[in-house]
Amino acid sequence: MSNQDHVLVIGGSHGISLELVRLLTERDCQITAVSRTRGGLGDDRFAGNGVTHIECDVVNGDLSKVELPTSLTGFVYCPGSIRLGPVKSAKAELLRQDFELNVVAAMNCFQAAIPALRQSGSGSAVFFSTVAVNHGIAMHSYVAAAKGALQALAKTWAAELAPKIRVNCIAPALIETPLSANLLSTDEKKKAMAEKYPMGRYGTANDIAEMAAFLLSQRSRWITGQTLGVDGGMSGIVPL
Repeated sequence: MSNQDHVLVIGGSHGISLELVRLLTERDCQITAVSRTRGGLGDDRFAGNGVTHIECDVVNGDLSKVELPTSLTGFVYCPGSIRLGPVKSAKAELLRQDFELNVVAAMNCFQAAIPALRQSGSGSAVFFSTVAVNHGIAMHSYVAAAKGALQALAKTWAAELAPKIRVNCIAPALIETPLSANLLSTDEKKKAMAEKYPMGRYGTANDIAEMAAFLLSQRSRWITGQTLGVDGGMSGIVPL
């Protein structure tokens, strides 16, 4: 990637999205990050480093009214949720909230970015799903339903917008970020979670950000309409 690349990152202030911003800036990419707070983007390492922050709540706000770059080579939608619970106590309102964040807001933000992605002539959009969509993991009703809908939309958009805009999803398993802190709050929990994976560990923000950076680059120019599992082998293999 180069300083001619300009990526719109929805999120960008914490976890995977912040790591992605770090990777892209190291590769001389221009970044416009949209999030409710500046968060980690306030670090000195991002000052004067091609990163522009726009404060906006993409669920309750309207990104179409925000002045965005007129030409983009990349778009990434990072907001997500990990709301867990048994089906017997699932609430319709909580499911709606997860759909608003993971599906509706993702669509609204992508719609706002499409003209700029088309302008570049070779745009790439990346969304984040979860291993729970296709793997089937207990207690994941909310997130599996919402991310499953997002996967379906991404595939539809890939078909609709080819060849000028590529659209792909990344489906991680458990990643150590502020969002998952409660699941990794003790050494015992960390050990138990690590043992679930054929690779012997849960994921890091860098594991996912590296894949996103690849999909945003021209190195992946013949990849679209895919959901790529980055999950330590959870969804694909069973170790002996």
